Formats: sequence, C-alpha cells, structure tokens
Amino acid sequence: MTEHDAQPTEHDAQPTEHDAQPTEHDAQPTARREQAHGDTGDDVVRQDAGQGAGEDNGAQVSTGSETAGAPEAAIPELVIISGMSGAGRSTAAKCLEDLGWFVVDNLPPALIPTMVELGARSQGNVARIAVVVDVRGRRFFDNLRESLADLDTRGVTRRIVFLESSDEALVRRFESVRRPHPLQGDGRIVDGIAAERELLRELRGDADLVIDTSSLNVHELRAKMDAQFAGEEEPELRATVMSFGFKYGLPVDADLVADMRFLPNPHWVPELRPYTGVNEEVAAYVFNQPGAKEFLDRYAELLRLIAAGYRREGKRYVTIAIGCTGGKHRSVAMSEKLAARLAAEGVETVVVHRDMGRE
Repeated sequence: MTEHDAQPTEHDAQPTEHDAQPTEHDAQPTARREQAHGDTGDDVVRQDAGQGAGEDNGAQVSTGSETAGAPEAAIPELVIISGMSGAGRSTAAKCLEDLGWFVVDNLPPALIPTMVELGARSQGNVARIAVVVDVRGRRFFDNLRESLADLDTRGVTRRIVFLESSDEALVRRFESVRRPHPLQGDGRIVDGIAAERELLRELRGDADLVIDTSSLNVHELRAKMDAQFAGEEEPELRATVMSFGFKYGLPVDADLVADMRFLPNPHWVPELRPYTGVNEEVAAYVFNQPGAKEFLDRYAELLRLIAAGYRREGKRYVTIAIGCTGGKHRSVAMSEKLAARLAAEGVETVVVHRDMGRE
C-alpha cells in the first residue's frame, strides 16, 4: 500500500510520492550544447540565465572518506515530514523538493542518521534533507524516537512537520479514489484513520509545525510550506522556451504556444534558406518584418502577467512553445530573443530548438 492509495482531489491537499533522488532544481552551470538532428532527433539545447554555477542535476551524494586536513563536514539541515495518510504529506515534500531540498520518501526511521551522515560527506551538495516518514514503514516506526535522540546528540538541526486533517476530509479523499486506508484491514476507512491517529499521537505532540489541511487545496498547502521554508524570497519560476515546426506536430508538454507564421518565411529568401534563426542575418530579417518586434514586446509583457499568476498558484515551471512551419527560421529567432528577454528579467531559462536541423 502506498500513499497514492489515498489522494485528495484537485481541491484537496493531494499527496504524490517521491523517490529517493536529488531534486531536479539543483543549480546547474550555464552551458550550451548544439547537435544536428539528423536521424537522432536530439534537441538543440541551451541554458541561459538567472542560475548560478553549481553541481550537475544528477550529482550523487558522496560516500567517500574524508581526506586529511579537509574542512569539517557541514551537517545538513533536516526536515521530517509525517502525518495522516491523505493529508498531503507528499505535496509538502514536493514543495520542499522544488525549493531545492533533497527529498527521500518512506525512508525507514533507523536510516535517517545514516542519510544525514551521507549528506555531511557530500561537500555541501546536500545541505538540506527532507524525509517522509509514514505508516507504510510502520514496522520500522518504533525506531523513530531512537533516531531522533541520535540526531539530537549529533547537533543536527531538525524539524518535524506534521500534516493533519479531519476524519471527514480524509474519508472523502479516500472514497474519491476508491482505495482503502493502509491500516483499515478488513474494517472501514474510519477504523484505519483511528488506528493511524493513535499510532502517530506522540509524533504529533513532538511536531514543530502542524498543518491542518482539512479545508486546504493543493495550492494553499504549497503556499503554507513556502511561507515556512522559502524565507523572504519569492519562489522562482523556471522557463523552457522551445522552438518547433508545426509540420512535425505540437509539443505535448507546452503550456503556452505562439505561432510565428504571421511573419514572412526566410525559407523563400535563397541566401537565407540554408541558415537557421540563430544566424544573425536570419534574425535581422525576421525582426525587420512588420509586427515582429511588437510581438516580442507584448508577448514578454503578457508572460510577466502570467508568471506572477503562476507563482501565486505554486506553479514553478512553464514551457513556452514558439512555432513556425519547419522550426528552422522564424520560431528559432523569436525563441532566442524571448529567452534573452526573460533571462534579463531574472527568469531561469532554458532554450530548446526541437526541430532545428530536422529537415
């Protein structure tokens, strides 16, 4: 039985599971990688913008021995997320993951000190760890208090976040997905909820932060987590600007789509046809056409309005697709300019030219 067995509706705090993996928001160094599509179909990707140098997204926690004379390992900050099944534990964990925490779901409590130790050996790459502890690991649950005492003796800064909800709200959420409560056995959902409350009673009393999600939707829960853990900084919005060709189909992951086919096509200019929108002459041709600069200015202004709304709703990623006929000239030139505009405004931006070189 997993936490997905009881997922709240869109208007409730919906839990979603997290595997033990580094968050995808680890800072990455600015880089550019270009490849011809040919038969491979590889995207042409460039990262621009408001992110500083850091470790690769797939960096793993170092487990090597400390070298002689090396500075003392920094002990990671730790947050333990627990609470009632269906109350939104995994939504809270996802929020921390988006804020740059290393999130581990359903880690046996006895392994928490080991996880902290591995983080301390990572040379600062894993500075904040969030661990989801719940009744899925109930056979290990008795070890939690011993692990917490161990962490206290090591001087680990740790907080316990407990997600609470009313019986009525939890029953409604379980019934909406037509799955049993992980502790109900042959009984009713309310029997499982009562058993879980009793099992978690002491942990709730020790919690540093209790959040009642009975009347919260997903966005409101994320806002509460942001308020506790994001500090004074507004949550970042990360943008992917993707050029594409309509003749190859719409990008399935696009949040917003703009059509550049209202501009004259450089394909019909013989001296420009072999080049792409990255070429300065092609870009100059595109932006000398009536409406091109006006579109860039007004679309960038519209994106500022949309971005503010996305932040309020807890949305952290947006994919902006810019299309033309073949994805070679107009969409590429506009994507480059739009990405540069977003980067100048401090938005962490990735440029992807999906179909450039495909013809």
